[in-house]
Amino acid sequence: MPFGGGNKCGVCQKTVYFAEDMQCDGKSFHKSCFLCTVCKKNLDSTTVAVHGDEIFCKACYGKKHGPKGYGYGQGAGTLSMDKGEGLGIKPEEQGAHRPTTNPNPSKFAQKFGESEVCPRCSQAVYAAEKVVGGGQAWHKSCFRCAKCGKGLESTTLADKDGEIYCKACYAKNFGPKGFGFGQGAGALAHAQ
Repeated sequence: MPFGGGNKCGVCQKTVYFAEDMQCDGKSFHKSCFLCTVCKKNLDSTTVAVHGDEIFCKACYGKKHGPKGYGYGQGAGTLSMDKGEGLGIKPEEQGAHRPTTNPNPSKFAQKFGESEVCPRCSQAVYAAEKVVGGGQAWHKSCFRCAKCGKGLESTTLADKDGEIYCKACYAKNFGPKGFGFGQGAGALAHAQ
């Protein structure tokens, strides 16, 4: 320690006296200089991150020096579109997307066969979106009554000729007709 004073501040290089001394990584800082290099937020022992001679808040440190790519967000369930240009990070330019011309299907398709086709929209049904009803594979979004469009479950559907219906529409359109077969308890209906 120099005579008549303290150590030199890691930021401004002026003398740091005992009353204003903040210690970090073996260096002294003035309380007013103990700020994030990027965003200038005040730091303390729980929020500081050191890289070389620079000090950062944990958020700015993560953006500038942390891992990059999908899955490295700024907290649970977040997706940041910040590319870090404000931190001096230059984004990589990506070329135009070109679809593959590989004639061979994937190893998964070779092993388990081609994917099934949804009878409603005639598109491929993959395992993540597959619902089985009426003996066929459907997309979750296509698994609806053919008449009223109501969403179905395996316990609420009736099928006829490869199409699926809610129980109410099935009863109306394909159920028994005539005297005594009404739409509700005690109802009378006359078929013509």
